[in-house]
Amino acid sequence: MASRRGVLKLIGGGVVLAALAGGGWYVANGPSGAARAAWKEAGAPEEKRRRFLSYALLAPNPHNRQPWLVDLQGKDELVLYCDLDRRLPATDPFDRQIVIGCGAFLELLSIAAASEGYRADITPFPEGEPIPALDARPVAHVRLVAGAAARDSAFDSILKRQTNRNNYEPREVPTDTRRQLELAGSLPGFKLRTTGEGDLAAKLRDLTWRAHEREVLTHLTLKESVDLMRIGNTEIETYRDGISLDGQMIAFASLTGMISREALLDPRSDGFKMGLDQYREMAASARSFAWLTGPAGRASELAAGRAYARFALKAAELGLAVHPWSQSLQEFAEMRPLYDEVHALIGGGELVHMLVRIGYAAADVTAPRRGLAAHIRETGQG
Repeated sequence: MASRRGVLKLIGGGVVLAALAGGGWYVANGPSGAARAAWKEAGAPEEKRRRFLSYALLAPNPHNRQPWLVDLQGKDELVLYCDLDRRLPATDPFDRQIVIGCGAFLELLSIAAASEGYRADITPFPEGEPIPALDARPVAHVRLVAGAAARDSAFDSILKRQTNRNNYEPREVPTDTRRQLELAGSLPGFKLRTTGEGDLAAKLRDLTWRAHEREVLTHLTLKESVDLMRIGNTEIETYRDGISLDGQMIAFASLTGMISREALLDPRSDGFKMGLDQYREMAASARSFAWLTGPAGRASELAAGRAYARFALKAAELGLAVHPWSQSLQEFAEMRPLYDEVHALIGGGELVHMLVRIGYAAADVTAPRRGLAAHIRETGQG
């Protein structure tokens, strides 16, 4: 395997060669546009439910698993299910994060429907709440009611929203801006809180970094993430989900063997160490945090996802970068001490559903999406 210094030299040389070649390497190895076509196709379907769903599938969700399956019923109804093969059993053993992702999906669906005057009447878990993990029962039933909703200004931010994993600028988010985020994310029963730079932010930087280390140094949870990494454009365009590793530097590192699944699973490898260094810089760059607290329970997890979606859309409206950093909230056994620590620090006696860093950063690329057809179950109805 090439050394880290050797690979960095190769990457630098490759960029020069690409420039001399008129950018051909960049065109071939830049972020895949085909894998992100859903962002341009949102709003195109003629049938209203498909049109609203084309926005809903852009919702934030854990590990970009996009676990949503929809049955269309009659002319104005749909039923949302979880694709049980798209759960995260190692990092999310009780499917809490997956349900939050379903809640975000429902909120974007509701906002998109309201943009055309439809109210989305959502019934969570109409056949009962599955405990301790999800099963084949529906996550939600949705009925659209025409002429019963006003346009929601959050709709304008759906195509702007992204999870931004870049390093953040060394400045905190102003108090008045954070107050707007808190109002947007504090739905009934849930409280969205924030902090700027200070003692609490320093404690959260330290805690979130230790939780990240705990996740990647636990083999099963690391393997779950590595298995979902899509390395290079061919894999990204094939799967259009998971954790995308694309761009020129990834292409060079993959060619040299610096980045491979085997290397990323080996804490002794240069590729693993480079990834850890990169995330350490990302964590250290945080100056402001936001977190969402509320009650436990399946319906509450859906509601938490809806609240988080509204927070993320407001952040996009305000030009803020947002990156969930919720490893300390994961419920696998090795994380338990840090889970207890973060709840003692910011929980206030309630369940912490989300913890994210917020700030200012260069724009990141949007996450790939599998497209509308991947989410609609053809049952002969609708």
